[in-house]
Amino acid sequence: MIPFDEGLKIIKRFALSLGTERVDLFRALIRTLAEDVFSDISMPPFNKSAMDGYACRKSDIKNPLQVIEEIPAGSIPTKMIGANQCARIMTGAMVPEGADWVIMKEHIEELGPNQVLCNRETTNANICYVGEDVKAGELVLKKGDVITPAHIAILASVGYVNPLVYNLPSIAILSTGDELVEPSEIPGISKIRNSNSCQLIAQTQQFGITPDYLGIVPDDETALKTVLALALEKYDVILISGGVSVGDFDFVPKILKQLNVNIHVHGMEVKPGKHLLFGERNSHVVFGMPGNPVSSFVQFEVLVKPFLTAMMGKPTDESFLYLPLEVDYIRKKGDQLFFVPVTLTRQGTVIPLEYHGSAHIHAYTLAHGIMEIPQNSLEIKKGEIVCVRPL
Repeated sequence: MIPFDEGLKIIKRFALSLGTERVDLFRALIRTLAEDVFSDISMPPFNKSAMDGYACRKSDIKNPLQVIEEIPAGSIPTKMIGANQCARIMTGAMVPEGADWVIMKEHIEELGPNQVLCNRETTNANICYVGEDVKAGELVLKKGDVITPAHIAILASVGYVNPLVYNLPSIAILSTGDELVEPSEIPGISKIRNSNSCQLIAQTQQFGITPDYLGIVPDDETALKTVLALALEKYDVILISGGVSVGDFDFVPKILKQLNVNIHVHGMEVKPGKHLLFGERNSHVVFGMPGNPVSSFVQFEVLVKPFLTAMMGKPTDESFLYLPLEVDYIRKKGDQLFFVPVTLTRQGTVIPLEYHGSAHIHAYTLAHGIMEIPQNSLEIKKGEIVCVRPL
């Protein structure tokens, strides 16, 4: 058994980049930019009105104004604004030459045909000035940014319609065990439904990756070796649920060694998931996850997720929360780093959830995050700061 932090460092060493590709803007969500992006234009590209109203000179706003033009959004003004003149203007339209102020429509009183007067004190120019948001040539997004809907808007506004992004890994997911049946089946005596693969598929999909599901492999060495041999040739990452512990039918470590997989981690001082296995062969990596649902769920979050994050060019800094504990927390043994499901209160405190062990996945349906109980720590007092990984 090795410490968790040591295992994570070993695993992340093998998170090699898979190169880059250009994708259509509409397929870029959650992908990671592989180059800096600069604006090809200033934004806004012209002085534009922030309101429906009347464009005039600031020096004339207390005077009756003659309306000389109407400027809809998207049109070009044809007249210059002179003394005691104004143009009726729409939101987003170009401010005409000579005008340096836009009076809101709601602040205007009509005196007669094409004659208006501002009937209130006005303090805002209501003009968005050229380059106010972004100047031409300015850096707008950085290499390593994970593309969000807001980023999509920026990419569209600068005409970057085929962003260069890091490639996604190909991922295969399978479960082992004679006791498993697919979720669509009614389990017979001594059987259980295979929830782990569904869970791992969903966790992988959160990265924008659609993994291949290779099904349930029975506790048979020949069958498992056949499936893994093919998977190691085809996929960048293989996630296996079950078969990695020390039981008589836990064949995964043995088969991987027969297939010349270098096993770098097998067992960490962590709970749940202490028997997690990690190996690689020719840049193809394998995660062997314990078969208990919570173990596979948690180990994906704390080990597989950082690995995929690094592999896909995403920022490596994980977003931990450091918050006070709402209640005292006590455990009997402290020989392992312990991950516990928690909820967060509106007051910004942390409450551990009722948790019955590594088969109790229902606890995580209520969890906002995973709290770390450090190794050799038996008690944490109410009010002490704890580390939480958001879910």
